[in-house]
Amino acid sequence: MASVQIAGVRKAYGSTQVIHGVDIDIEDGEFVILVGPSGCGKSTLLRMIAGLENISGGEIRIGPRVVNDVPPKERDIAMVFQNYALYPHMTVADNMAFSMKLRKAPKEEIADRVGKAAAILGLEKLLDRYPRQLSGGQRQRVAMGRAIVRDPQVFLFDEPLSNLDAKLRVQMRTEIKELHQRLKTTTVYVTHDQIEAMTMADKIVVMHDGIVEQMGAPLDLYDRPANLFVAAFIGSPSMNLLNGTITPAGFETAGGVVWPIGTHPADSNGKAAVLGIRPEHIQLDDNGLKAEVVVVEPMGSETQVVVRCGGQSLTCVFRERITAKPGELIGITPDTNVTHLFDAATGKTLAA
Repeated sequence: MASVQIAGVRKAYGSTQVIHGVDIDIEDGEFVILVGPSGCGKSTLLRMIAGLENISGGEIRIGPRVVNDVPPKERDIAMVFQNYALYPHMTVADNMAFSMKLRKAPKEEIADRVGKAAAILGLEKLLDRYPRQLSGGQRQRVAMGRAIVRDPQVFLFDEPLSNLDAKLRVQMRTEIKELHQRLKTTTVYVTHDQIEAMTMADKIVVMHDGIVEQMGAPLDLYDRPANLFVAAFIGSPSMNLLNGTITPAGFETAGGVVWPIGTHPADSNGKAAVLGIRPEHIQLDDNGLKAEVVVVEPMGSETQVVVRCGGQSLTCVFRERITAKPGELIGITPDTNVTHLFDAATGKTLAA
């Protein structure tokens, strides 16, 4: 196992800059997820750690060693790809053993490593099958098994669950997290799915347009987003964002609705801002603001309701069962202890 240090790393394709001086410290044994929308640079950064892309500037260290010019096979990393990248003409056992055979490891050691990895991943009965005879989840386990057999310093995962159906993705999230807790190997994982990031990571790195917007523990990012991008990206359903002005009476939107808010900067009265309210932090209140029901989505354990208030749409998540129909009015109020204010010009959080 080893730490990974990314210092001032840049990447350009010709005159086009895609990574702009990224700094990330990944501790030994940490599970770090790079998350962001398509095109934000997260997969490019992962491929630079792997050595599959050259870097245009900065420095990458794996353990104490600078690996900028070290070829991929000498970096002591193992990568699990989105499309599994299994050899179709080889059995599961041969796929898992391939890297060790290339290193001319003794047959006894290969058999021992493959057997242990298969036991960890529940693949013992599949070792003689070929990839075409496996389900998507089984192929993903084989790809992970091939990585485990190598016993690398760092695991790299590039959107490994995106080809799986929703139920299997949930199951595989649990299995990958459990695997990390067992092996304690430093892991860098790329996904565009913020639910994967929230549920699996020790630390999340949110990327956007080739820069790091914020990094930290999942709940730190959820509870204390640094800016509008992180606030909107982390959380499902996403945070409601309302444009308006901070006033002594509260937060007034263009529609003339005044939302109650918690503490805010003393010098911010009259300031154009954005009010952020998470859907689960809106409560039913007969004496609250009147909102028109647009859509009701019963989820079983909770009910998602889209409402319109002062000309702006909001998503609410209620634990209560809702009998209101579209077109009817309900009363709502935010939990002012957990509302967020952002500067309208910069998008940065306004500290109270």
